[in-house]
Amino acid sequence: MVNSPMSKKLSRNGGLFYPVIGFALFVTFLYLAFGDLWGFNFNRETIKLSFVERNGTQFYVDGKAFYINGWNSYWLMDHAVDYSNRPRIKGILQAGAKMGLTVCRTWAFNDGGYNALQISPGRFDERVFRALDHVIAEARKNGIRLMLSLVNNLHAFGGKTEYVKWAEKEGVSLSSSNDSFFYDPTIRRYFKSYVKTVLTRRNVYTGIEYRDDPTIFAWELINEPRCMTDPSGDTLQDWIEEMSTFVKSIDRKHLLTVGLEGFYSRRSPKRSTANPEFWAADLGSDFIRNSMLSTIDFASVHVYPDHWFQDKNFEEKLKFAAKWMLSHIEDGDKELRKPIMFTEFGLSNENEDFEPSQRDRFYKMVLDFIYKSAKRNRSGAGSFFWQFLVEGMELYNDDFGIIPWERPSTYQLITEQSCRLAREHGVLPTQIEHLKDFCASTRL
Repeated sequence: MVNSPMSKKLSRNGGLFYPVIGFALFVTFLYLAFGDLWGFNFNRETIKLSFVERNGTQFYVDGKAFYINGWNSYWLMDHAVDYSNRPRIKGILQAGAKMGLTVCRTWAFNDGGYNALQISPGRFDERVFRALDHVIAEARKNGIRLMLSLVNNLHAFGGKTEYVKWAEKEGVSLSSSNDSFFYDPTIRRYFKSYVKTVLTRRNVYTGIEYRDDPTIFAWELINEPRCMTDPSGDTLQDWIEEMSTFVKSIDRKHLLTVGLEGFYSRRSPKRSTANPEFWAADLGSDFIRNSMLSTIDFASVHVYPDHWFQDKNFEEKLKFAAKWMLSHIEDGDKELRKPIMFTEFGLSNENEDFEPSQRDRFYKMVLDFIYKSAKRNRSGAGSFFWQFLVEGMELYNDDFGIIPWERPSTYQLITEQSCRLAREHGVLPTQIEHLKDFCASTRL
């Protein structure tokens, strides 16, 4: 996400009384909000997940085409460190399952700072690792797969800036830019060590190494990579090639993507016709070139027209977003021959002309593109809302966050998308039974 908020330390005042009261109120809220979810007999011991595979432009699960209605809750690991917060992890995953969602994208990193998973190069906080273990185990119980991102290009939760700071503390001479993350040999070694530790981690709750767990849908190398000190794109391309090859040397069972926003570089013929504005060609990334590597299984795209334009109205932004999505789906079909995932999309509530109905129109446009792609067996393989929360999580919110069930029209859009995709390619065994009943009674 363009401006993901930094995690903030939650207050621990109030002794035992307030946490107990808060927990009770939260459980009450979930019961009232989701009703039949709690009464549904979900046999968690019998859930069987298979690895998601790719064949050409489509994902497959157990031989069946798999198109994804997904969401972002980047905060899962960080929030799960405190045991009193864990009901919220369960709550959002159960809510996602109830809506027929199948994949959640979340952070598998927190470098330095508060609740850091990686305290310093090669040093990990077991308490935080167990929080990530819990998230994966809880996702498995609810039939939700996870897309796990391994580092941030942005400052939130440490990211590449923290790696550069670590190297400087060791006396490594670096440029003033945090783009040193991509080319410095010491920092590359730090990151490889981190990746190996995460991929080979044995979950204390399931006993399964991460690289062997089908609960993990895919790995994402880095969230929104940019290397602006090298607009040619060579530096970032070399990094992606080296790191993707390294990941695949450890884990060939899982899918892998880069984590791109989708911009076309100076070299691309689409730089002037498909990019939002001229600056997008100078970020050191290139959608086609970065995604073409054989070690990259699918391409990722983000959709934030209101952040990319300052002088367009809502209708113009909506029109651009449609063109943007179509351009990338065509790339998947004709150039890359790989699935295209719109792994973040959102509309800010801080726009001067913002109205809640605009979000529904924007969401519907994105979901319609994925549905039409699924109907035609094309490469537009899924979309992920940015971002979903539960009540009481203001510290983790930004101007894009929503609690889906608070707005019935939004909730209906999300659930109907699950129904439409299920009608095209079938309901997965892990999707809850009442989704079948809901879809059967809903005319789309």
